[in-house]
Amino acid sequence: MTLTTTLASELTAEQVQSVLVQPLEQASTFLAAGPKIVDTAGPLRIPTLTGGTAPGWYGQNEQIAEDDVDFGEITLLPTTMKSVKVVSKFSNELTRQSVIALESAIRARVSRDVAAVLDAQFLSNSNGDAGTKPRGIFNYAGQTVEVDGALTLDHMIDADALALSAHVDTGALRWLLRPETLTALRKVEDNAGRKFFEPDSTRAGGLTFLGHSTIVSDRIPAGLAGLVNFGEIVVARDQAPSIKVLDQTWGDFDVVGLRTTARYDVAPVHSEAVIALTGITG
Repeated sequence: MTLTTTLASELTAEQVQSVLVQPLEQASTFLAAGPKIVDTAGPLRIPTLTGGTAPGWYGQNEQIAEDDVDFGEITLLPTTMKSVKVVSKFSNELTRQSVIALESAIRARVSRDVAAVLDAQFLSNSNGDAGTKPRGIFNYAGQTVEVDGALTLDHMIDADALALSAHVDTGALRWLLRPETLTALRKVEDNAGRKFFEPDSTRAGGLTFLGHSTIVSDRIPAGLAGLVNFGEIVVARDQAPSIKVLDQTWGDFDVVGLRTTARYDVAPVHSEAVIALTGITG
């Protein structure tokens, strides 16, 4: 009887694709939204004008009243600020025998994981744990629209009105929405059956409302949404996600490690440019 690949399958080479299949996941959104990034190795102080003068009308020979300018400052990256860190180990045998470029794949994977941790912190309502982590965007002392129920288009118009009243550059505003929140809003129609959200011509698959593009992320805490001008947010970057190869640390085990670290801090320059919509249900 003639042997075939079915009868003697153990003698055939198994075909393995050199393509690494990874899980579907959302991209990091906060840093890509356009905040101002400042590279610094230590604490960063940004001077601010907290109040202007009040010029008045005066006639001839009238004494001009004195009025001083008030200054303040924003402080980022205090010495208490922690870093995001992780170490991944793999054997040299696995490196040599892998059908993919193992080190490159792990580098890319860990970098994305670190970026996800940062993104989740930046988009949170965290108070920063006494200066050891960046404060979340929903913990800034900005403006608030109390929804206390289902988010409606009127609530979003109210948020836009707050931005206008505070003289925020509305051309740079962006909506921050959870997926289920956006889905519910997209189903709303006017009496003629027309949707209120419109396609965003600058991004494939993007949507706009009131002329503002939309960022969708399930890293936004449940019950919250936002309208934000990211140009009024400063990111102090001590270290972007950086990878160090540790080829001697576990030399007696013939193991290589990759150590990934990142250190950031975030604060608004003008807190009025961050409008939070709170108490969203349904």
